[in-house]
Amino acid sequence: MHVANHHTIAELKRLIQSASDARQLLRLQVVLLAKQGRTAPQIAESLFVSRRNLQDWVYRYNAHGLEGLKDRRQGGNQRKIGDEQEQQVRDYLDQGQLPSGGVRRGEDLRAWIHKRFGVLYSLPGTYDLLHRLGYSCLVPRPRHKDADPQVQSTFKKTPRLRSSKSLKNTPRNASKSGSRTKPDSVNKGP
Repeated sequence: MHVANHHTIAELKRLIQSASDARQLLRLQVVLLAKQGRTAPQIAESLFVSRRNLQDWVYRYNAHGLEGLKDRRQGGNQRKIGDEQEQQVRDYLDQGQLPSGGVRRGEDLRAWIHKRFGVLYSLPGTYDLLHRLGYSCLVPRPRHKDADPQVQSTFKKTPRLRSSKSLKNTPRNASKSGSRTKPDSVNKGP
């Protein structure tokens, strides 16, 4: 495996001794072993690292030196607007002026943010922003199209018939499991 001459073997050993980050240490060890002439399968077996990862680390070291061995930025939730803009969104939501339909929807907030800040969120991203800001979505309780409020009100006021008492449980001396087995003491001999 080819390793660029960014550092000598002695320099790599010094870097390994002074490394405080365990991931950085492992990557430096991979580069050192590759520079010493070991193959990718040998390095993978000795350091318990996948061959693909160590080849990637050597490639990054060749292209960028020590900078290539640093952790790359991970994915995840990326904030598209700053703290000041988030405060403006809070103010907009708290002022209580609703659109013409009387309901503030995620799509409406998404359009307002795009118009105001020039940042386009996806609809799920808009809801993530709302949750991050401490808001939650209100979803109306579903109503059946044929529901009659008068009939429902009458049903609620009508007393329910109580069910009859259930049959008596199994006798106390019988098995609790309900199966018909003999007690253990009967089977034991003298």
